[in-house]
Amino acid sequence: MRLLDQVRERLRYLHYSIKTEEAYVHWVRAFVRFHGMRHPRSMGADEVQSFLSWLSVERRVSASTHRQALAALLFLYQQVFGVRLPWMDEMQRPQRKPRLPVVLSHDEVRALLALLEGTHGLLARLLYGTGLRIAEAVQLRVKDIDFERQVIVVRGGKGDKDRVVMLPAALADGLKAQLQRARVLWQADIRAERAGVQLPDALERKYPRAGQSWGWFWVFPQARHSTCPRTGVVRRHHVYDQTFQRAFKRALQQAGIVRPATPHTMRHSFATHLLQAGVDIRTVQALLGHSDVSTTMIYTHVLKVAGGAVRSPLDALAA
Repeated sequence: MRLLDQVRERLRYLHYSIKTEEAYVHWVRAFVRFHGMRHPRSMGADEVQSFLSWLSVERRVSASTHRQALAALLFLYQQVFGVRLPWMDEMQRPQRKPRLPVVLSHDEVRALLALLEGTHGLLARLLYGTGLRIAEAVQLRVKDIDFERQVIVVRGGKGDKDRVVMLPAALADGLKAQLQRARVLWQADIRAERAGVQLPDALERKYPRAGQSWGWFWVFPQARHSTCPRTGVVRRHHVYDQTFQRAFKRALQQAGIVRPATPHTMRHSFATHLLQAGVDIRTVQALLGHSDVSTTMIYTHVLKVAGGAVRSPLDALAA
């Protein structure tokens, strides 16, 4: 088996996400090419260190990118090759510096949402109204939305954890209309006897017909069919997050917002605005799905001085 196929097989055996698989394969390929196509089994600490030094000094990558590349190479040697050498424990990991999140004001969010229409507008409102990550939003299934209880169940979020978030009343009509559009595509697939949507883990073998059921269908399905990168099956997938990211970027430019906002900024704004409204930080932690409250505490740093919470001595002097 080829090296990269071995890496993919081991990642899937350990249930790593498709995003992690793509990142690790990328770094293993870059490592091999950097050393003139030498096989990693013939290399060791010196070669790993020189590659990481090149990334930091020549490519000037961030600390998080540096750590990801190192994690990929350690996974290669420990999990794929099954070796654990002393130099692996001694390899220095760059420290990530704390960064404050970009948070939009209420007026900026309002202006941004006014420029996004259709599915993109609904997705943007969903991110801001619930604090979902973009991957969690596009992967929602029909069964995950409970209009009666006004909740959305997030299945297999970051860290493969489930949680429950609120369903904003302002989103109910938009989501119902979206489900009607999705149902048209689902019925077309059923009539054409297409393969059902992808199911997590081994559910497709356990429940062969579940992938064709309405409950498991995507809330945000693609208009066209595509090939699954892991199984090669042609089926209907959920919308790509890259498409929404491009629409979001265009709306930012039209709204005249110069800060480096991304769709994830809507999640930051959701958390910050809840804290500004007096919501308990533990509640915000649960809604965001953070394991540790210290992660949620980052949003309190924005609130300490925002909106005149702390008066500058220059203002006091002017007064």
